[in-house]
This record gives sequence, structure tokens and C-alpha cells, in this order.
Amino acid sequence: MARTTPMNLVELMVMKNDIRSVLEFLGKKGNFQFQNHKSDSSKVSDASRSGEASNPERDLFVKLQEARALLNIEDIDSEIVAQATGSDEKAVALAEKFLSDVEELKKRQLAASEELKRVQESKEEAESFKNLKVPFSELDHLSFLSLKIGKIDPAVFDELSISVGNRAIVVPLGDDKSKIMAASSKKARFSLDTELKKYGFVPFEIPADFKGVPDDVLEGLEAKLCECKKAVEYIEEEKRNMAKTHEDLLRSLLASFAISAQIVDVQNNLESTSLVYRITGWIPSENCHSMMKDMDKLTEGRIAIRVYNPFEVPSVINGSEQVPVRLKHGKLVGAFERMIFSYGSPVYGAIDPTPFVAIFFTLLFGIMFGDAGQGFIFLLMGILMNFKVIKVGGWNKFAPIFMAIGCSSMIMGLLTGEFFGNEEILKPVSLAITGLFGQPHAPILHLMPDGSEHSIRTMFMFFGVTVGVGFIINSVGLVLNIVNNLLMHRIPKALFGKNGLSGAVFFWYVVVMVIRIVVQGHSIDIADGIIIGTMLFLTMFSEPIHRLMEHERPVLENGLFAAMIEAVVELLETLISYMSNSISFIRVGAFGLAHAVLGFIILTLSEMAGPAYLGVMLVGNAIVVVLEGMIVAIQVIRLQYYEFFSKFFNETGREFKPFSFDYK
Repeated sequence: MARTTPMNLVELMVMKNDIRSVLEFLGKKGNFQFQNHKSDSSKVSDASRSGEASNPERDLFVKLQEARALLNIEDIDSEIVAQATGSDEKAVALAEKFLSDVEELKKRQLAASEELKRVQESKEEAESFKNLKVPFSELDHLSFLSLKIGKIDPAVFDELSISVGNRAIVVPLGDDKSKIMAASSKKARFSLDTELKKYGFVPFEIPADFKGVPDDVLEGLEAKLCECKKAVEYIEEEKRNMAKTHEDLLRSLLASFAISAQIVDVQNNLESTSLVYRITGWIPSENCHSMMKDMDKLTEGRIAIRVYNPFEVPSVINGSEQVPVRLKHGKLVGAFERMIFSYGSPVYGAIDPTPFVAIFFTLLFGIMFGDAGQGFIFLLMGILMNFKVIKVGGWNKFAPIFMAIGCSSMIMGLLTGEFFGNEEILKPVSLAITGLFGQPHAPILHLMPDGSEHSIRTMFMFFGVTVGVGFIINSVGLVLNIVNNLLMHRIPKALFGKNGLSGAVFFWYVVVMVIRIVVQGHSIDIADGIIIGTMLFLTMFSEPIHRLMEHERPVLENGLFAAMIEAVVELLETLISYMSNSISFIRVGAFGLAHAVLGFIILTLSEMAGPAYLGVMLVGNAIVVVLEGMIVAIQVIRLQYYEFFSKFFNETGREFKPFSFDYK
């Protein structure tokens, strides 16, 4: 059985002139995780002492992102960053020159836009005076007339006209009565002001462009507006040209400064003196020698390296730090890793449960979702996702899972004879296969009960098989717990307790005894009682036994009465948990049967639909693939978490998350 990947703690002493190249090397390799705490050394970097450290590379990166958005250039992704290198003086000069050009263009665009807006507003205001056929300058200087020009709510125009009566006149300017001119005698101007204020009148300041008669003004403003629009369009064309000619440069600079910004962030938090930086972190043992050799070559020997076994590290020995856990698998099994880490990381040095999870998940899904046609849909989706014909974000990395469950569903569908709920299509295949082993019959495994004694017996056998699968899964979980505790030198936990050897022997013996009773008519004898009673006793009193073996005193920590109560509770929990863990797997058979019934219902409805046969089949099977597929996946995950993981995940470790460059 494979264990978690062996790790080493590495301490690097790097010269100041080499620190950036070393950090870039580590980030590119992507298999070095910085230690989760700082050393007790009082010599830390000036940046760390001062708090917020400066990062000019990140400042340039942010400005380049703003320039990219301004030029409407598509953003880059992490794959481009992985192939790039950090910035240098030449890159800084190129970035500053490019940003200067973009800033100058941005200023001209802003000025042109503001001028366009000003002229547009002036034109709109001037158009409001198209009903005024004499120069306003002449009217405004009349000695006997007071004029007010401004805006009101068009809905109150008529009320205002009635309210002012014969004291003034109100003239609409434009078509919607939102802009008006109110005229009164000089004597009545105060009364007019009061009425205008009452109806929410907002006075205009006459535009500086408004000279002469309105027709002349509008012609001049129209020409100015066209000129401004052309200026804005010209700048937009400049932007497009700049984007086209500088796209590759900008994308390259973004990738370089994304790397450099992350390097500086890390560098600012390292322990250092004026000349040397200290780096400590975890690295897989298999990569340790080659990486150290490459770093020595990179720095031309100007680096000091010390490598530690995990159990030589004081913080690991005293339990204040966990060794990070890395799981190493092929593409298929590796796709199931996130299922492990979403529950919790295994402890360093323990058995890697991922291969078992991959097998059990695939098996259980196939049993519950047995249909050759629908399974082929999952297989096809997995293939298309694997080759990125279908892109569904982060889900593409789970393509092997789709292919695995597709294959298992197709195999189960072949056994039950179902192809999109139809049992006739695969009938020749079933007859050919069964004919090799005796009397031909179809399907190979008949799940749909038809009332006959044979079909009912087959259905109960199917439920028995699913419980048997549950027994295997529970047993593997128990074995993993026992082996893990032995590897960690926790002998009492490995031997005693609900999930220890005593609990496992009780579980296995009871199952074997029940099989003997059912199959052979065996009756319970004294030996059975002695074995079961002994295992239960060792399980009930596992805590005092642990303390006794570990030489902890007192053995009964809380007294005899409390120990007896704890023993009874442990007994009940053991009996209930093993019973529920076994019965839970009946749902696997129930889902398999329900899936067969649902396929039969869809097929029947399709046949009843007549001309709409194909449509009903497509919609019905699409619903089954999406909704029932999700439900079955959730149930399988639940069985893994509660029936399998609960046996050996007594404590969680720390996932290995190496330093690598991404695009933020």
C-alpha cells in the first residue's frame, strides 16, 4: 500500500544578489512549500519590521492591467505566466515607456470626451431657445421687461401658466415644455420669482456660445459637435492601433511582472541580514537532490544548503508543526484527490486512501446508475473534457472521473440489459454472453421485479451484494486505521477501540457468524459468545487499556463509575455504528432498482407519446443524466465520507501547497 510522499525540510542561505533568481527557480518548479512559521531569529528583513513593504513590480503590474483594460486587450492566464520569466531592467524600461504612451493617449481621450460633452450640452441648451426668434441680448436689456429662462417639470407647466395669470407670460422653449422662458414687467418680477420657485424652477446660465440669433448659434454648435466627434473617433482608432501593435508586448510584460510581483512579496517576508536571506521549506524527498544541485549551479556555488529528515525538526517532534502531505498518482486516481482533501488531509506517513476512493466511487456509482446508453454519455463527456473540446472551467480536471463512472455505468447497464431504459437493444449481447455459461437468457441481471419468485430472489440477492460491497468498504477502512496507527507507533489505538483490531474482529466475526447461520443453519455456541464478548470488552474499556499501556496514571481517570458509564456508551455506539454502517449500503441497491424503474417509466411514456417519441426520450434521459447523476454522486460521496473515511480519519494532516506562480 502506498504511503504519503516522503518530505524533507530544506534550509537555504542565499546571497542578496541571488535571491530573486532562487525564488523564481522555486516558483517555476512548483514543489517547494515555505515553512509555516518564522524562525526565532531576531534578524528579520527591514520590510518585515516596517510593516507594509513596497513592491514596485506590483505597482507596475497594476498599471499594466489598467492599460490592458483601457485598450480592450484580452487578459492572459496562468499558462502564459508559467512560461514567462521575471522582469529585469529592460522590462521595466519597456513598461514605463509603454505606460507613458498609454497615459498620454488617455489624457487626450479624456480631454476630447469632455469637450464633446460640453459642446453637446451647449447645443442641447441652445436648441431650447429655437422658439425665441430675436437675440436674447436685446431682450435681456429691456428696461420694462424681466426675463427668466430655465427648467421645470413639464407636468406643472399648465399649472404655472394659470398661477401667474396676467402678471407674466410663460413660453415653452423646445418641444417638451421642460425648458421655459417667463416674462413679466419689472414691477411684477418679485411675484414671478415666487411662483417660479413654488413650481421648482431651475434657472439657466446663458451659454457663452449663445451669441446672436438661435439659428446662427445652432449652426455653429453643430459644426463644433461634428468636429469633436471626429476627434473622439480618431483617438479611438489610435487606441485600436496601439492595442494591435502592442498586444504581444503588453501580454509579455503582464506575465513577467506577475512573476516579479510575487517574488518581491515573498522576498519582503523572508528573514534576512544586509547580505544574506534565509529560506526554509518543505520539498518532496524525490526532488530534493536534483533541485539542490540545480540551485547550486544557478548560484555558482554561492548558496548554503542543509537538508533535514522530518523527524529531526524540533517543531515536528514537539507537535507544533505538521509535515505537509503530498499524494502522488497517475491522472485517473489523481482526479479523486480533491475528494480526499475536501474531507481532510491524511496524516504524514499514513496510508494514501486515494486509490481505494477511486475504486469504491467508480464501483458504487456504476451499481446505482446502471445504463449503457447513459453511461456512454458520461464517458463521451469525459473524453471531450479531457481534450478540452468542452471547457467547463475547473471541472475539466475531473474528466478522468467522468470517464471512469461512464465505463462502470456501461458495464452495469450491460448486466441489466438497459440502454436508455430499453431492454431490447442489448438483448442479443446478453444472450450471447449467458450462452457461454449455460442456458441463454436476457438480461444477465434482471432488476425489474415481475412478480415471479425468481425475480424477487434476484432482487434480494442484488441487495445482498450491495451490503457485501459495504462490508468490504467498511473492512478496508478498519484495516487502514489499524495499519496507520501501527505506522505511527500508536499500538493501543491500533489494537483496541471501535475502529481498532478488537472492534474489527467483532465486526468480522459477527458477519461470518450470520452467514454461517443463514447458509449452513449454524447455531450460536459458547465459543461464539466468548469471542464476541471478549472483543466487546476490549472495545468497551479501550480508554483505560490505552492509559495502562501508555503508563498513564490513574488508569481510571474519572473513577470506576464514570468508566462503567463510558464503557456502556462505547458498547452502544459500537453496536449501532456497525449496524448502521452496514445497512446504509442497502441504499445502493435501492438506487440501482430506482434507476431501472425510472428508465422503464421514461420508455413507457415515450411509447405513449407516439409522434413525440424521440422528444420525450431525449428530455427524459437528459433529466436522468443531469439530476439523477448528481443525486447518485452525492450519495456515493456521502457513503465514502460517513462509512469509509470515518473509520480512519481520526485526525487530519496538512496539505502540501507549494509556492508557484499564478495569475492574480
